[in-house]
Amino acid sequence: MPLSLTILGTASPHPRPGRPCSGYLLRGGSAEIWVDAGPGTFAELQRHTDPERLTAIWISHLHADHSADLLSAAYAFAYGGLTPPVPILVYAPMDCARRLAGFFGRPDIRFLSEVFDFRPLYDGHTVRHWNVRLTSRAVAHGTEAYALRAESQGSVFVYSGDSGPCDALTETASGADLFLCEADIDLHRESERVHLTPEDAGDAARKAGVRELFVTHVGPTLTREEATARAAAAFGGPTRTAREGETVPF
Repeated sequence: MPLSLTILGTASPHPRPGRPCSGYLLRGGSAEIWVDAGPGTFAELQRHTDPERLTAIWISHLHADHSADLLSAAYAFAYGGLTPPVPILVYAPMDCARRLAGFFGRPDIRFLSEVFDFRPLYDGHTVRHWNVRLTSRAVAHGTEAYALRAESQGSVFVYSGDSGPCDALTETASGADLFLCEADIDLHRESERVHLTPEDAGDAARKAGVRELFVTHVGPTLTREEATARAAAAFGGPTRTAREGETVPF
């Protein structure tokens, strides 16, 4: 089966009514991968799949708007009656397990091992689930952060996570069928460029030669429609707004 992507949430930097923060469900063959776990996305995940069926969870970075709903999942699996057949693999930056354990006031992360199997990401990290190959690439975000490239049967999906403009992002997106990219800010006012403007997103898509650009993670200084239009002008190719509940095969 080809890859498909279901949009669970797109908001930045906090959830809004009917619009959770960043989270996506990537499917290919028998693999079901929850990509980023922003606040509100665990509830949305349950609209589209049984969380016990998850093959893996992949977290781009540890900012709360991309990772906080791991806590909801931990409660569901540990206390809420959901029981995955084996601990779910969680690919995330090194400190993820310790931070999650801290919410429970537990200094020892081993108590989480019954529900989660944490595997640290690194630049070039590659793993295969069924026929889906996942590759992580370090990107510029002022903290440990990764873009994701997923490949299956000739289809390529790339997710920027959060990133400033950098060669690694463009290289990761090269030739992608679907490039899901943040367009968080209106203008760069930061001394360290850790987010993309819509023009940055469109420029990265153009340089990478992607087939289609999906704009997500639009911040409060922009509307989604404005961000998408501006990204499209810079890209010059098919550009869409990522919207909650939509499933896109490719």
